[in-house]
Amino acid sequence: MKTRSFVPTLAAVALAACGGGEPSSSGSGATGGSAPSAQPATPAPVAPSGPMTVPDWYTVDNDARTVRMEIVAGQSPDNNHWNFNGVTQGRMAITVPEGYRVVITFVNRDPNMAHSLGISSETSNFAVPPQPNPVFPGAITQNPGSMIDGTMPGETETVEFVAERAGNYSIVCYIPGHTAVGMWLFFNVSASGEAGIQTA
Repeated sequence: MKTRSFVPTLAAVALAACGGGEPSSSGSGATGGSAPSAQPATPAPVAPSGPMTVPDWYTVDNDARTVRMEIVAGQSPDNNHWNFNGVTQGRMAITVPEGYRVVITFVNRDPNMAHSLGISSETSNFAVPPQPNPVFPGAITQNPGSMIDGTMPGETETVEFVAERAGNYSIVCYIPGHTAVGMWLFFNVSASGEAGIQTA
């Protein structure tokens, strides 16, 4: 059983923006040659906007300013077990209040495959594997991109961090190819103190 806890100091490392823009075309006008056409833009995923609920796997302690949750990889056989709590493709948004300590118990119930978990700044381009650079210090499992050293079937890992900046992020599996087939959820940090989940 793996156990990992990391409580960062409040002097956090600044998140480096990833740029994210496409290279500019050197278009000085078409001259009869056929330049490669740009691929049509894929619409950005839309976060669920249903009512905020608090399921039994999510608890909030406002006095201790702590949110605890259990995230299970492979909870159901859907999507070849490549899901978080049975959900894929961002069809769930998990929201925690800004400044709260977040403790995630990450359980891998996929019978065949290692998985990982991290809080990523990526919210739209999941066809490209996100880099294992978590938004918050400590918000990532051990060996997140490894199919042999990640969180293996039957293992449990604890991830602990402070959600120190409000914003819209995602929970992803960093094993190559897993986000491309939908192993990601929205993860939001609320400046107004909202807490809970929304589903599509």
